[in-house]
Amino acid sequence: MSEPTADEVRGFIAAGLPCTHLEVEGDGRHFFATIVSAEFEGLARVRRHQRVYAALGDRMRAQIHALSMKTLTPAEFAAAPASQGAGPAPSHHHH
Repeated sequence: MSEPTADEVRGFIAAGLPCTHLEVEGDGRHFFATIVSAEFEGLARVRRHQRVYAALGDRMRAQIHALSMKTLTPAEFAAAPASQGAGPAPSHHHH
């Protein structure tokens, strides 16, 4: 079975989970996914991951051996800095 591409993994996740934002990077062996879905509201991180694995189904076990993911609700994603180094970062210094 050939190694899945990042685009294929993205498609698998999107097919099984309604996402408002989804990006997957990877080289066929190791993947990193940022997954934003309203389905994650009220779920603990481990339950969110289980939801993604459920969306991937058997493909996960068969093909994707290393998937790291960041699972966020739309509100969490909106509150998070989009990318490090873009604009002034909020500082957490106490005066």
